[in-house]
Amino acid sequence: MKKQEVADRVSEMLEELYPEPPVPLDHTDGFTLLIAVLLSAQTTDARVNLVTPGLWELGRTPAELNNVSEEDILAAIKTCGLAPTKARNIKKLVGILVDDFAGEIPETLEELETLPGVGHKTASVVMAQWFGVPAFPVDTHIHRLARRWGLSSGKNVDQTEKDLKKVFPKDTWNRRHLQIIFFGREYCPSRSHDFDQCPICSWASSPKTRALEAKTNDKKKR
Repeated sequence: MKKQEVADRVSEMLEELYPEPPVPLDHTDGFTLLIAVLLSAQTTDARVNLVTPGLWELGRTPAELNNVSEEDILAAIKTCGLAPTKARNIKKLVGILVDDFAGEIPETLEELETLPGVGHKTASVVMAQWFGVPAFPVDTHIHRLARRWGLSSGKNVDQTEKDLKKVFPKDTWNRRHLQIIFFGREYCPSRSHDFDQCPICSWASSPKTRALEAKTNDKKKR
């Protein structure tokens, strides 16, 4: 089966399974989404959703959080991975938003990426899920599934993003990346994955892909 044929069949299945996928991070506006995505690096969405209510009690806007100390921000997010670095970045970020952007979050990908702690993936999520601009945020989980399904052989998330944008229509990007995330959580975990029982891997994954992943997992166990 050709790559585009795989992508088309994957699209049909994902649309049926997750016709209206929600954003898994709780938020009320662009700023709270930006901070939640920043916090989600090396942290589960569930953990972020437990942490953010306490952070919003300190301040829900850049101006309010700008008056909160880095130490208090850290105390609110301490159970997140890389909490000290994230607290430092949030403190710097809100200061920049207040001083350079009139307390608003930037509306372009390029400007968002200049903010402390905001990489391409985080900026892409905000552009897609808040501003509605077509983007295809790719994290390590989407990167793994794209490789399993033969949709990308990219060695990094940047190349995988380019490959996925080629096979999925632009007007589906914003929901497609969410659909892949939800599918991965429900059917396609990173460890102890049964390819034959997976609704997509069972027909999309090649023997070579399965063997390579098995070999990689064996090395990790040693």
